[in-house]
This record gives sequence, C-alpha cells and structure tokens, in this order.
Amino acid sequence: MAEIEVLLPKMGESVAEATITKWLKSVGETIEEDEPLVEIATDKVDSEVPSPSAGVLSKILFNEGDVVQVGAAFAIIGGEVSSSEDVNAPISSIEIEEIEPIIAEQILEPLSNGKSSNESVAIESSRFYSPLVKSIASKEGIKHEELEQIQGSGSGGRVTKKDMLLFIKSKANPSKNVVTQHPNANIQKAIVPIHNTPNVPIGSNDEIIQMDRMRKLIADHMVMSKHVAPHVTSFVEADVTNIVMWRNKMKNEFLKREGEKLTFTPIFMEAIIKALKDMPNVNSMINGDQIIIKKDLNLGMATALPSGNLIVPVIHNADQYNLVGLAKKVNDLANRARLNKLTPDEIQGGTYTVTNVGTFGNVMGTPIINQPQSAILAVGAIRKKPAVIETPLGDTIGIRHMMFLSHSYDHRNIDGAMGGSFVKKVADYLESFDLNREI
Repeated sequence: MAEIEVLLPKMGESVAEATITKWLKSVGETIEEDEPLVEIATDKVDSEVPSPSAGVLSKILFNEGDVVQVGAAFAIIGGEVSSSEDVNAPISSIEIEEIEPIIAEQILEPLSNGKSSNESVAIESSRFYSPLVKSIASKEGIKHEELEQIQGSGSGGRVTKKDMLLFIKSKANPSKNVVTQHPNANIQKAIVPIHNTPNVPIGSNDEIIQMDRMRKLIADHMVMSKHVAPHVTSFVEADVTNIVMWRNKMKNEFLKREGEKLTFTPIFMEAIIKALKDMPNVNSMINGDQIIIKKDLNLGMATALPSGNLIVPVIHNADQYNLVGLAKKVNDLANRARLNKLTPDEIQGGTYTVTNVGTFGNVMGTPIINQPQSAILAVGAIRKKPAVIETPLGDTIGIRHMMFLSHSYDHRNIDGAMGGSFVKKVADYLESFDLNREI
C-alpha cells in the first residue's frame, strides 16, 4: 500500500490557516479522486477540499474544530500499488493545486494530450513549480531560463497561474512593458501598533460574547486600515427619481424574463463603473511611495451575513458586464455569500468597493477603506423629500426620491478635489438615468 499525505491547499491571499469544520469521510472509507474529503473554514470563506487521489482514508491527523496551517498534512490516503512500485517507498507528499476557476481549457489540458513526455519543458530547480505552472510553460514553450526570471506573487515567491498569464501577455506585447510580478505582491502590509484596550467593568447582568474568527479578522482589518490610510469622506445628495420610477416599471418584466430580481445595487454599480473609467486614478493602490493604477476594474460589494459578520465578494472585470449581467452577478454572489458557498477567488482581487448602508435604513455612513484599496463608496437609503426642481418656466417644488452618497478615500493619493469630484460624477450619472431605457 502506498500512502499519500493530503496537504491543506492555499485558499487565497493572506490566508495562512483553516479550521476543520466537518469530515465528509471516516477512517477506512474509500474515496474517489476529486471527491470532497473535508469541509474547512477560513477567515474569508468556507469550502470543501477534494481528495488528490483515489484510495482509502487511512488516517485523520486533525479533528473537527482543529486549526491547520496551509501546506500542512491533515490526512493520509492509502491505495493499491502496482508490482513495479517500491512498497517500502517513503510517504509522498502531493500538494492539492490552488483552488482557482478554470479560465482557458486549452491551457489546462494535460501535457499527455498529443505530446510525449520528452517534449515537455524540463524544469529542474530548487524553486517549486506547481503542475499547472509546468503545464502552462510546456504549452506556451516557455524555457526554463525564462521561468526562473519570473517573480512569483504566491506564498514564498511561488509562481502562480496569474504570473504565468501576465508573463505570456508581456511576451506577446513587449511594447506595453507588462510587469511579470503581480502588482499586489509588494503592497506593503502596515505594521499596526498594538494598543492595550482599557479594562471594561463587567456587571452581573452583562452578557459576554466571544468574538468568532471572522469578527476578530474584521476588527483587525478595520483598525489596520484606519492606522494606514488618512480617511477623508465626501458627501453628495443625488436625485434618483428616474431610477426608482424605471425600476418599478421594469422589475416584474425583468423577473419574468431573466428569473432574477432587479435591485438598485447593479444600477448604482453601473454608475460607479462609468465614473471609475472616467477617473482611473481612484481605482488605485499605494505601494510604498508608488501609486499603482489598477487596469482591471474589480468591484467589491460588501455583503452582510446572517451571522452579523461582513464579507466582500468581488465582481472581476466589472466593466465588461452590462446591466443584466451585473444584476445576475450581484444576486449570485450575494446569495452564495449568505450560504457560505463562495470560492477563494471570489473574495480577493478587489480594486474598489461599494457598500449599501441604505439596506439597513441608514441615510448615510462613513465607510472604512478596504485595504489595500484607496476608496470605498456607500449608498444610503432612498427617501422621498421636497426638492427644488428647475424647469424652463422657473423653479418649482416637488416630491423627489433622494439618496446620499458617501465617498471615503485615502488622502495619501486621492486629494479632496479628486475624491469629491468622483462622487459628484457618480451622482451625475445616476441623475441622468434614462427613464425610457430598454433592458
């Protein structure tokens, strides 16, 4: 019997550990390759870990509730070996590939598809390369010397799929001078000074609630953000009457045609995306004394969970979606977030965040920047208010649907003129919404 150690895979940027929440197999049970083996929870997302090989679960190294470090073995699978194998061989370690979505079938094809093993790129180095990276290198004809020059953005400088795709892009378009290192790789993490909290008197009638893992992470992240970035918040009140009337007119038709609810969130996102394309410097991050303008527009949407905690799923390349696509994406991510069904890739890589405080009946708020981003926009509750309406015949008073926009931004790279102009531009796009728009 050959034994295989099952290692905890990397679950996303900055995730160093996970908690075993539920074993899906017991010791002695058979398991197929890629069949879910265990459920785990991180500070960002819950997910299943598949088995890297078919066989029998021979040993469980961690119990439910235990914390496991990324890269550590947490189970051992035994399986039948052929007569040609050395039965006395030591236990081998097979690392489960990073959990990432399939982006190109031709890249992910196995090397054995139409090619002999001697045609593949020989990669012999003290530096670790995952099977996927090796496959991409072989497919694209990337030499070992070139591979060694790629600066990895993964843990310990490991080269990831994103690094490979960026390198391939740079080779195809050398004039664009695409950096092979992931832009986020060197964004410095702030060293947050530790402040002792004052002793709080506890009375006999007081209830003590221990913070869960996610709440502690949120608390640390918010404190870090306030220490790192000098926050400034600008406010604008927008007349969204046309949007309210249009949505009321279209929501039933949209539900019948698309099978999806039409909420205000994708409409607000559409205006934010337009403003970000007009003012790309807002879609930025700070790396030391450098300002990194992000070319990808990945829009995060703060989502409240049933537990009371907060998670921020990300719509990657949000500018490539029309309003229908945004509506479906928003509904899908929000629903799966509340069911703990998000994948690690769906909660990372954001470049700008929007939060809807109006959901809770708040007219405005001062959101905290989601580091390492530079800005976040909060949309408030829509209220009917008397307002001055300008007409060709003069000013008049009417009942309008009004909403506050609150834009918090990092004053290190976004001054008041830029931050204030941006939120005003978003308001302008909302107010100019076409009441006769087709969808």
